[in-house]
Amino acid sequence: MNHELHIPAAAADGLTVLVLLHGRGADRSDVFGLRPRLPPAWAVVAPDAPFPGAPWGYGPGRAWYRFLGRNRPEPESFTRSLEALDVLLDALPGMLGVKPGRIVLGGFSQGGTMSLGYALSRPGRITDIVNFSGFLADHPAVRTTPETVAGTRFFWGHGRADPAIPFRLAEEGRATLAAAGAALEAHDYDIGHWIDAGELDDMVRWVERTGS
Repeated sequence: MNHELHIPAAAADGLTVLVLLHGRGADRSDVFGLRPRLPPAWAVVAPDAPFPGAPWGYGPGRAWYRFLGRNRPEPESFTRSLEALDVLLDALPGMLGVKPGRIVLGGFSQGGTMSLGYALSRPGRITDIVNFSGFLADHPAVRTTPETVAGTRFFWGHGRADPAIPFRLAEEGRATLAAAGAALEAHDYDIGHWIDAGELDDMVRWVERTGS
């Protein structure tokens, strides 16, 4: 996977690493553009999604899966992207040159959906998940149970006026996580389908507050 990478000058073992996944029809440069608003001591990795968006009508960028409607990703493409994330996360020590400490996986829209799906399909692999305006995927590998949410923290920010992924999907997904006993922090914003500056600040505070 092609990626953008920021490694702080004072990087050492135990480094906090934020892996940011872009939305549908964008690419790695979109979310990597958030880096100046993030703590300089964090490493930031922003990969390209595996699939070209154009064949599915998503424009010139990339996509993590083919969208089938409501909260349903096409199963095969979604699974292949989960597997691509396995490879990326396994490669982090070599990419960074140090042993990562805390790894935070998050993203916007499709990237947020993938981050939730990764946590719930691979329990315990990543303990800090950020979802900006994604949904909880209806996919065979994504299971929301007390066992799959145990030990994982979730941040979910969403715009009340989001026309792309309606706010009701945020309410439904959050309710499903909460019913399973997830450690969930939810933030709502009077915005559409984008990441608000205040939302990004809320996420940074959440990471710093819930860090071990």
